[in-house]
Amino acid sequence: MVTMTSATPAPHEPATSGMGRRVLVVEDEVRLARLLGEALRRAGYAVDLAHDGELGLRLAKAGGHDVVILDIMLPGLSGYRVLQGLRADGHDVPVVMLTAKDGEFDELDALEFGADDYVTKPFSTPVLLARLANLVRRRPSSHLRTLGTLRLDPQSHRAWIDEGELALSAREFDVLAYLMSAPGRAVSKQELLDEVWNEPYAEANLVEVSMVGLRRKLGPGVVQTVRNVGYRVTSDDQ
Repeated sequence: MVTMTSATPAPHEPATSGMGRRVLVVEDEVRLARLLGEALRRAGYAVDLAHDGELGLRLAKAGGHDVVILDIMLPGLSGYRVLQGLRADGHDVPVVMLTAKDGEFDELDALEFGADDYVTKPFSTPVLLARLANLVRRRPSSHLRTLGTLRLDPQSHRAWIDEGELALSAREFDVLAYLMSAPGRAVSKQELLDEVWNEPYAEANLVEVSMVGLRRKLGPGVVQTVRNVGYRVTSDDQ
């Protein structure tokens, strides 16, 4: 039985509240998981789905998620066991438990096992989205890359220079992320094609087009051309 009471964000909840954050949904009711995934994507989240405890634990341990939505009643490993396994391995990703009953025992168990929040089925999707947004806001990204006044967060797919957020295309973001993984090193066009595009017939002019967009948005001097080699990103203090 599907137990979402709404799949549409409330009027006061911005459609982009997820801001590119990544969420793992571990729910064995396939239709519920699909509907919840659709609502989360509309709210701006990138979504991974698992329908049993073993896969859920494996995906959660792999990392890269900003929050996990975890049902208690799962085939294989229960949600409690998944949560125990995560916390025993030192993973501190926020976890919201879905409980099937409105009972104090379930709620206390969820919190004692290390859950950060819980939602009782049937639940309101806008309320769940609000709780997720609250957890995400309180969780700093441990993957933030910085170069001078340039900052990039691979998990949320956001970048800033000074205090302004950059409106990058997906390809521009990936190129900038790759360049920032090796600050100061000259990266050839071919390396960018191999590592970012990863398409056998991609042409060098694709890199040039992305560079034009990046330079326009980053301002002068951040992306430099290294003659006969490629490109590099630098900060003012390098």
